[in-house]
Amino acid sequence: MDIFTLSNTLLIGIFSLGYIAIILEYFIRVNKTAVALFIAVVCWAIYFMGGGQTVDVASSFLAGHLGNVSQILFFLLGAMTLVELIDSHKGFNTFIHLLHLRSKRKMLWLIAGLAFFLSAVLDNLTTTILMISILRKLIPHREDRILFSCMIVVAANAGGAWTPIGDVTTTMLWIGGQITSIAVIKEVFLPSVISLLVPLAIYSVILKGKFPKSEVNFKNMPLEPGAHLVFYLGILLFLLVPVFKAVSGLPPYMGMLISLSIMWIATDLMHHKYEQRTHLRIPHILTKIDVSSVLFFLGILLAINAVEMTGLLEMSAVWLDTHVQSTAVIATIIGLVSAVIDNVPLVAATMGMYDLQTFPVDSSLWLMIAYTAGTGGSILIMGSSAGVALMGLEKVDFMTYLKKMSLPVALGYGIGMLFYVYVF
Repeated sequence: MDIFTLSNTLLIGIFSLGYIAIILEYFIRVNKTAVALFIAVVCWAIYFMGGGQTVDVASSFLAGHLGNVSQILFFLLGAMTLVELIDSHKGFNTFIHLLHLRSKRKMLWLIAGLAFFLSAVLDNLTTTILMISILRKLIPHREDRILFSCMIVVAANAGGAWTPIGDVTTTMLWIGGQITSIAVIKEVFLPSVISLLVPLAIYSVILKGKFPKSEVNFKNMPLEPGAHLVFYLGILLFLLVPVFKAVSGLPPYMGMLISLSIMWIATDLMHHKYEQRTHLRIPHILTKIDVSSVLFFLGILLAINAVEMTGLLEMSAVWLDTHVQSTAVIATIIGLVSAVIDNVPLVAATMGMYDLQTFPVDSSLWLMIAYTAGTGGSILIMGSSAGVALMGLEKVDFMTYLKKMSLPVALGYGIGMLFYVYVF
């Protein structure tokens, strides 16, 4: 099938120009959210007018993609609200003194280690939101914490790759029957650790010195009424999300929504008698959520879905299957491409290309894809939902991440892949 029709070429061209504009946001001074929303609507308009489908069929495709994107948006909204609620209660102050270190090198290892293992239990998106909130308390000045924030994304993606619930693509392979829990933990854990250790080791050599002595007494930081309850309940509710998914079979965003509702009820009962505690209740908290970040997710993911509808990803998968014989090379390329294009449609296309008769459950192809799709997105900031969240939460632009992280992360990604190929 020839995908390079006039409308498809125009669609891909618009997407590419928009992607470049997002990359160059710092230089052109146009907000990335505005660009993402613009290219999403224009790309889908081109598909509707020139895709060769009736309006009803095209609308059903758009509705399906919007449903998938909305799951991420509602999950993100719920997680951001819970984190902001804990923060408003000064809940992180209950334990922040345990994490406060003056050594920059030790702080980097501590933050990365926490993000790595927390992501395996929660997921990379939730972990990134939670860890960045904690990091803001530990390192108040944004310029000082940019490297640490970027490393949280790398660690969260690496940590999410080796468990069935840590990354959406690993979850897809698990639900689809391509991998089992024991196999992915046993074979992907060490390559994921290596992919994190390489950039950590590089920055352990480069990063020296200590943070200035803080004037804040971390052991005696002020707390709002109910801070302890909100903090411990909030952490428990975050941990409830994967458990709720495993027990009920409902998607993760439903677990996040029920966690939000439980916290909402608890804080209403706690504060409704006190007018001066309005700022501690969720209706007020919702006014503090960064809507721009949520809309950026909406725009960029819908734009990528529009590119997916051209058949470009499917054609690329067919080309790889025809011309590249090595499954290790195919998996490596998928990981590299996932640094530019969302890994979900890439993995979905791969799952459609190879059947379980040719590559049975827990074959090396599926396990390598779990590793590469999970960790490859860390090479560029827009390659993962965690990276996109970082852009919104900390306003880290594409070029800053590229200069600081891309080369060390790509090196770790490659070494981790070589380890898998030659050891397993």
